[in-house]
Order: sequence, then structure tokens, then C-alpha cells
Amino acid sequence: MNNNKILVVDDERPIADIIRFNLEKEGYKVFIAEDGEQAIQCTYEYKPDLIILDIMLPVMDGFTVCKKLRENINTPIIMLTAKEEEVDKVLGLELGADDYMTKPFSVRELLARVKANIRRVNFSNNGTEGSGQIIKSNNLIIDLNKYEVRKDDRVIELTLREFELLKYLAQNAEQVFSRETLLEEVWGYEYYGDVRTVDVTVRRLREKIEDDPSNAKYVQTKRGVGYYFRRM
Repeated sequence: MNNNKILVVDDERPIADIIRFNLEKEGYKVFIAEDGEQAIQCTYEYKPDLIILDIMLPVMDGFTVCKKLRENINTPIIMLTAKEEEVDKVLGLELGADDYMTKPFSVRELLARVKANIRRVNFSNNGTEGSGQIIKSNNLIIDLNKYEVRKDDRVIELTLREFELLKYLAQNAEQVFSRETLLEEVWGYEYYGDVRTVDVTVRRLREKIEDDPSNAKYVQTKRGVGYYFRRM
């Protein structure tokens, strides 16, 4: 039994109940919200460790919920969508979602992604590995113990996924990684076929840490191969 709490936001009750049943079997404490406003209220009331958020919701859609939550919290969000359209997936990630899955989805795959995100939440809360480790590159400081990034003495607010990506690249500075490798190492599950997840997260990260995101100094692209961190 674990103490992790998960908020499931879906107006299709049978789907929400299936997700809850399988999560509770794994020992998670599960709360359910059936519309966007409930989702925001439950997030602040129950303080979940992870949110599974459907896009198509009454009152307030999942995109709006994600955007509003990201104004104040960095809780990992997995978005669910019945649409296959690439624009929906990319928009969700750009608004701050950590991951997405398309309905109908495999319960086994959903559980794998939940576990991967929860592991990172627990790890960041415990702050055990890398205690006291700090990576410096020019005016960028990455504190691995505090899970904090500072630039010019200003704290930069990153989502857990953005921090994990930056941390992995910085710890392996100057080494180029393919998108597939980054999905497996940073997202914590095997590659399922969509590298746009990595591309969008890199773009969001650059917007936050780079002086000029279009001419990145830290997170570099190796054309045709992948990404790497440049130590300065």
C-alpha cells in the first residue's frame, strides 16, 4: 500500500471507474472529478500527486484546466483524448501536460505511465540521490537536490518533466541522445512511437531557460540525431 493520491478527471463514469479500480488495485488513493471546475477544486482540496485529465469535459475543457493548474502547480498531468489529431496532443503538451494517451488505451500502458510519473514525484520529494549536487553552466544553476533551476539568481519554474529532461541532459553534457532514448530514460517507459512529446518538451524548456529560444545555448539540437546539453 502506498500513500500516493491520484485525481481522475473524466465525465464518462464507466471509464473513470475502470481507471479507479485498476489504480486502487495498485494501492493508490483515487479521487474522481466529472467536469473541469470540479477538477480544479479537487486538485486544491486533495493535493494529488498525479492528475489523469480527459480533454473533452463539460463546464471547462481539459486544455483550459491544464492551463489554469499550471499557473500555480507542477503536479504531473497525463491527458486523455479520444482524438487522434496531432494538434490536440501537441497543444496539451504545450500547455504543460507531462504526457498524453489516446482512447481507447491499454490499462497496462496507463499504469506503466502512472508509475513512471509517481516514481519521479516520490524521488523529487525525497531528494535522496545527488544530495548537494549542483550543475553550473554559465548563468544557469541546476540544483539536483532541491529540484530547482536558477538563472541570474532567479528561480525558473519548471514542470517535473521539464526538470527531469534538463537534469538528464545536463548530467550527460555534450552527449547526444535520440528522441527515442530520451523517451525511455526521462519519461520512464518504452518508446510508443511519438517523438513529438520530446520535441514539445524541449521547446517549452528552451522558452524558460534560454535568452533566445530560437538560438539556444544550453539545450542544443544535433540535426538528424537528437538533443544534447552544452556545458559553458
